[in-house]
Amino acid sequence: MSRKIRMGMVGGGPGAFIGNVHRIAARLDGEIELVCGSFSSNPDKSKETGKELNLPDDRVYDTFQDMIEKEKQLPEGERMDCISIVTPNHLHFLPAKLALENGFHVICDKPMTRTLDEAKELEEIVNKTGLIFALTHTYTGYPMVKQARDMINEGTLGEIRKIYVEYPQGWLTEKVEETDSKQAGWRTDPSKSGIAGAMGDIGTHAENLAEYITGQKISKMCADLNTVVDGRVLDDDGAVLLKFDGGASGILTASQVAAGEENSLAIRVYGTKAGLEWHQMEPNSLQVKWLDQPMQVYRTGVGPLSEGATAHTRVPAGHPEGYLEAFANLYRNFAKTIQAKIEGIDPDPQHLDFPSVTDGVRGMQFLYKVVESGKSDQKWTDFDD
Repeated sequence: MSRKIRMGMVGGGPGAFIGNVHRIAARLDGEIELVCGSFSSNPDKSKETGKELNLPDDRVYDTFQDMIEKEKQLPEGERMDCISIVTPNHLHFLPAKLALENGFHVICDKPMTRTLDEAKELEEIVNKTGLIFALTHTYTGYPMVKQARDMINEGTLGEIRKIYVEYPQGWLTEKVEETDSKQAGWRTDPSKSGIAGAMGDIGTHAENLAEYITGQKISKMCADLNTVVDGRVLDDDGAVLLKFDGGASGILTASQVAAGEENSLAIRVYGTKAGLEWHQMEPNSLQVKWLDQPMQVYRTGVGPLSEGATAHTRVPAGHPEGYLEAFANLYRNFAKTIQAKIEGIDPDPQHLDFPSVTDGVRGMQFLYKVVESGKSDQKWTDFDD
């Protein structure tokens, strides 16, 4: 294809952390060009960000509605192809819906929406329009996560029996939302975050990672949710017993009051032949522990590795690949899939490897069922109604 995918952005203005992460990831491979944006609900702040990003004044919009409407009126060779949504949870649904209804592809931060009904409506629109929708569950972009998935899919570990996934953080150990922390403020506010706190913010990452790596879907759960810090409304800690449709059982924990922890997402999966272990803060290593032979350590870039791991490895062995590269893998695959659609060809199967609108619906269903189970005296709650 002779041109880049043209992207507009909703959110990511002054003081926003994740917006710049998305922009870095989007431009890392040279497949995407940011051409317009509505970066803040405050028009002056949106214009300020537009100037910082060297965008033309007439491509920086006061609202996302203006952006979608006016971009659609531009000639096909100029208007944006897709939008990136990097706002707080409660501001995901409306721009995504409007963009899809006007023919634009969407890549969106997680969780996909604030409510389950909104998530299901987006899924219906995506299925109806045939447009591309990607969800940035970043951790699925790591090469060693793909190595783990491929090994399990090939039966290397045998029949999967046990899945442990945990995501401890410590940044909300104190009541940070009473300071000027914008990130803590909206994440602890149910009107913006939704029905869950820690489970919505990081528990959904753990849920998605467990299903992605193992290929098994959660079928039942038994949850215990806690609000540890006095005066906080939403959960900041929790644990969930899990049963999977492939026969495995597991445990998921998510906490934002684990003092001293940073972003310590980790997963362990055990089968009848071996187990494996991966830690997000040491992402280039995957441990495989055999029942009848010494442990092996797989390393990013050190072959032979699976096709999925190799396709998403960027630099020679020994050069650390981290969060931004994993994020960029999702953006690259999203862009390549759009390019294939524009050209009317089938995309490379590796480029279809990104979380979809269906993953977004499962994430919201997980949150609703975790909250339902946490409030119930019943031991097990079915994942699906």
